Amino acid sequence: MTPAAIATVLGRVLLALLFVLAGAAKIAGPRPFLDHMKQAHVPGGFLPAVVVLEVGAGLALAIGWRRMIAADALSVFCLATAAIFHRDLGNRVERTLFFKDIALAGALAMIATAS
Repeated sequence: MTPAAIATVLGRVLLALLFVLAGAAKIAGPRPFLDHMKQAHVPGGFLPAVVVLEVGAGLALAIGWRRMIAADALSVFCLATAAIFHRDLGNRVERTLFFKDIALAGALAMIATAS
């Protein structure tokens, strides 16, 4: 395996880990996430779908299975998260989270389109 290939796989795994761990956190203690969803007027019934997306697409991305679909789905998820949960750009923390989600969406879009 070339150094570039190793870096590509390692980068993909590290990025995927963010989503897998986020999904695991939602399974281990859903209450704070449900409260945050309620504050944003998002029905709590979406939480299981979010967990499946984060864990499922995260693992798929990590192992490279259906890489394009997994990366695209997570990219759209990041854009939606930024738009729904981090709209208060006057708040420094929310602004940072907004741009973090936008940056993640961009990185995932690049992974989805890489050969």
